[in-house]
Amino acid sequence: MNYGFIGLGNLGSKLALNLINAGFSLTVYDKNSTLLNSLSSKGALIVNSVEELSESVDHLITCLPSPQISYEVAEKSLPHLTEGASWIEMSTISKEDILRFAEFAKKYNVGMLELPVTGGVHLAARGKITMLAGGDVDLFRLHYPLLQAMGDNIFHIGPIGSAAVIKVITNMLAFIHLVADGEALMLAKKGGLNLDIAWQAIAASSGNSFVHETEGQLILNGSYDIGFTMELALKDLGFVSQFSKEFGVPLELADKVKQIFEEGKKTYGGEAQSTQVVKLLEDALNTNLRADGYPPTLT
Repeated sequence: MNYGFIGLGNLGSKLALNLINAGFSLTVYDKNSTLLNSLSSKGALIVNSVEELSESVDHLITCLPSPQISYEVAEKSLPHLTEGASWIEMSTISKEDILRFAEFAKKYNVGMLELPVTGGVHLAARGKITMLAGGDVDLFRLHYPLLQAMGDNIFHIGPIGSAAVIKVITNMLAFIHLVADGEALMLAKKGGLNLDIAWQAIAASSGNSFVHETEGQLILNGSYDIGFTMELALKDLGFVSQFSKEFGVPLELADKVKQIFEEGKKTYGGEAQSTQVVKLLEDALNTNLRADGYPPTLT
């Protein structure tokens, strides 16, 4: 099957490259020609528009920064897909949006599979990212080889809309863990501990988390370079607030963390790394959390 991939940003470019390396026939499009050229040299077929891509592929994959952009792309692409094609949406969007997208796809007899991912860009680059699928089980099985080429932990969460809920939950936990890890490291620093030893001790303890093991290293390096912006974090936390109201679940920790990220955006800008939310505490106490030997980026 020939897949089309639209959206070659920090995450999408890594996922697309995994597909090419796995031998999939891949046609790609992005507004950024530099990203297109880099994948062309790896074997991807380059096209000049969303419409051209849609006319030449069996199935469409999108990995885009917002529901609005995803819908705009869908309006241009779905009318040009062949009947029986699939639209695999990998963006992080709300349950309401994915259900709306699925209804729109039905008008063109296009199947819908939601496929948000979690684990970070560094795991995507290694083909080790976790994939959260929602949609018809037959559609999930049809595209399972595609999923295997991009990730190694693959879950069929349930019907369409299910994956949007679990993805928001995992991101909510990650942001809570990030703020908590910054506070923990600051306690260690102010308590006179060696931060390298403190990081290792936490990593080997009941207080460990995936965020501590990954983003904690970038905090100690001072780069904060996780490849995920403050703006994107707040988009996801906005979805958390929506689910809180929709399901009637009070989320006091998540609400507080959202306020902290809003302050981070106000202070450092929406394009700042999400990990820089910890810098708010560093700046407030005029104390940097640094240790030798930690990487500027994750590999």
